[in-house]
Amino acid sequence: MNPLLRPLALLGRGTRRGLARLGNVTLFFLDALLRLPLTIRFPREIARAFLQVGWLSLPIVGLTAVFTGAALALQIHAGGSRLSAEMVVPQIVAIGIVRELGPVMVGLMIAARVTSSIAAEIATMKVTQQVDALVTLSTDPMTYLTAPRVLAGVVTVPVLVGVGDVLGLFGGFAVATGQLGFTPESYVETSWNFLTEADIALSLIKGAVFGLIAVTLACHAGLNAGRGARGVGQAVKSAVQWAAILILAANVALTGAFFSA
Repeated sequence: MNPLLRPLALLGRGTRRGLARLGNVTLFFLDALLRLPLTIRFPREIARAFLQVGWLSLPIVGLTAVFTGAALALQIHAGGSRLSAEMVVPQIVAIGIVRELGPVMVGLMIAARVTSSIAAEIATMKVTQQVDALVTLSTDPMTYLTAPRVLAGVVTVPVLVGVGDVLGLFGGFAVATGQLGFTPESYVETSWNFLTEADIALSLIKGAVFGLIAVTLACHAGLNAGRGARGVGQAVKSAVQWAAILILAANVALTGAFFSA
């Protein structure tokens, strides 16, 4: 092969593998979706998935949201002071947190915490032949392992996004009223009047999509992990990387589609 064409060949192979992986994950998700009604047989596994994805993620989501909102308020005030526009802090913090930073921040936190956890757990089950044992016991791994987690991701991540939005706005509020000279009443009124129902809807829709991406990729990587400790590590790394990339890509696509409509 011509050395000048080798980078293009590598790019083509990488793109082909990426598209094949995306197609496999999409079929995997549709398979899990068809099994959602069957998860009623495993209420304990559903409760465990909701606990793992939702409740246990609240502390890290809450702390990250508060600090992000506080830092955003400081940055907007510092930038606005150059243009004598310090009073736009409530509006920019509100729209920045609710439309973008809140959903993306929660999505990436879920990718870091939940995707890695689920991928490691299921991959370890496969390596130790627990998945094979489920098949031996006439229990479908997709119904028992994947479908409850997909359900938990779609339902709980929008709730986490809502909590993250509120706490992010509170972080901005605390800094603005404590350090930047805003009165609590005017800050809350300005933020509330500036936000629309469409902004909130977009935020929650992004949360559902990001949760779906993070959990589906984790389950797919875990069930397709290679043998041994190396296989577990590769599954976790692959799941987290792809989850972060696809969450950011989905954020751009959803934002463009929502506002173009």
